[in-house]
Amino acid sequence: MGNEDTPGGGPSLKARAIAYLSRREHSRLELRRKLAAHCDDPDRIEAVLDEIQRQHWQSDQRYAESYAQRQAPRQGAARILQSLRRQGVDEESLRALADRLTDTEAGRAREVWQRKFGQAPADARDYARQYRFLAGRGFSADCVRRILGGRDIED
Repeated sequence: MGNEDTPGGGPSLKARAIAYLSRREHSRLELRRKLAAHCDDPDRIEAVLDEIQRQHWQSDQRYAESYAQRQAPRQGAARILQSLRRQGVDEESLRALADRLTDTEAGRAREVWQRKFGQAPADARDYARQYRFLAGRGFSADCVRRILGGRDIED
């Protein structure tokens, strides 16, 4: 595949895909969207994506791990997994990741809460505000209730 992949003699689709991947991991769906701006033939795009996947340059599993590692200090398991599903990562790739995220969620939620609030809610209104904040970050309801209720996470 040379420059014939793109009109106007620009970089080939494969070269573009590799350039994107050299900056950070991408899901297959993300790459498809980005390459679609440079080629109107979906079959050619799929062929390039298949090739780079066979050569292990792109992996949805690696993308999911990388994304989760970047987001975990700020977000709960539910939000991270939802974002990965929107990026086209299949459920099989998410199973092990979901277990790891769930296992560490309480500690991560406590750190987020500590950075943002650092003290127990003063009243019902403050409790609701802190609850909404943590729930909006994707932390589970049980985890949020335990933190805001002042119960030790290890209980």
